[in-house]
Amino acid sequence: MKDESVVTNYSLFDDKELDNTIRPETIEEYIGQTDVKENIKVFVEAAKIRNEPLDHVLLYGPPGLGKTTLAFIIAHEMGTHIKTASGPSIEKTGDLAAILSSLEPGDVLFIDEIHRMPRYIEEILYPAMEDFSLDIIVGSEGNSRNIRIDLPPFTLVGATTRAGDLSSPLRDRFGIISKLQYYTVPELESIIKRTARVLDVKIDDDAAFELAKRSRGTPRVANRLFKRVRDFALVRNNGVVSNEITMDALDRLKVDYLGLDNTDHELLLAIINKFNGGPVGIEAIASSIGEEVTTIEDVYEPYLLQMGLLKRTSRGRVVTDKAYDLLEIPRKK
Repeated sequence: MKDESVVTNYSLFDDKELDNTIRPETIEEYIGQTDVKENIKVFVEAAKIRNEPLDHVLLYGPPGLGKTTLAFIIAHEMGTHIKTASGPSIEKTGDLAAILSSLEPGDVLFIDEIHRMPRYIEEILYPAMEDFSLDIIVGSEGNSRNIRIDLPPFTLVGATTRAGDLSSPLRDRFGIISKLQYYTVPELESIIKRTARVLDVKIDDDAAFELAKRSRGTPRVANRLFKRVRDFALVRNNGVVSNEITMDALDRLKVDYLGLDNTDHELLLAIINKFNGGPVGIEAIASSIGEEVTTIEDVYEPYLLQMGLLKRTSRGRVVTDKAYDLLEIPRKK
């Protein structure tokens, strides 16, 4: 008979609540990104000693590495509040003005996907970042005037998967620029075990290692896989995440030993079968597998490049010998 208390435990959370529950709140709880973490710790302490807001921070790197979590930790460590926004959602100067005017002294403003913010919005942001003031033009053409609004000192934390898409004037206004790296298997193993403790789930060491190995060097993927494997464990093993349950669940989820899923395999196979292994342009690849170009560039391609399965050349993308071996496809001569 299944333990009903275990079932009740799991039903308390949906995925969004789970993400909030397992997110570390302090710099000490944050696992991985050692250099970035230690530097931010020093910068935060120095800002607190000077009784000033932390300098503006730009965090960049592939999706799922903890940029949002670090922004929340910065606010927590500074003892202040955080307000969040997304670059694409700030469409008008009034949107930005409303966000900035709602800030209290020392607050953290986190803008995710900051590279997708329109250029004319960026120009409004420059004086806000440098002088803590906002210049707005009001009135109709021929009868317009400039209004300057003083803002409280604040810290802007920007997150992007594409630092190269940021304009130089915006990038230069960040005093702290940190690149987040892919995580090691031991770091991901620690994250998975911490998640299991927070959610009061029993997990075997072998299972945690197997999940870490297949998590693409990314905590978000690790936690997502853990949640899905946990479901199998709940139904089939009374909530205990064993290695046997983990292996079976990952096979059913079609996540291979390198962490590649169906889309990764489709992408590599499309280049091999439809474009003779490359070189081929990213737009052609996207059309052939029915994915968005940005999704391939931001989500799938970075890990395939990191694993040496794909190469980026001046003529396009090329599949490597390692990918042929992985897919057990003989290379045409």
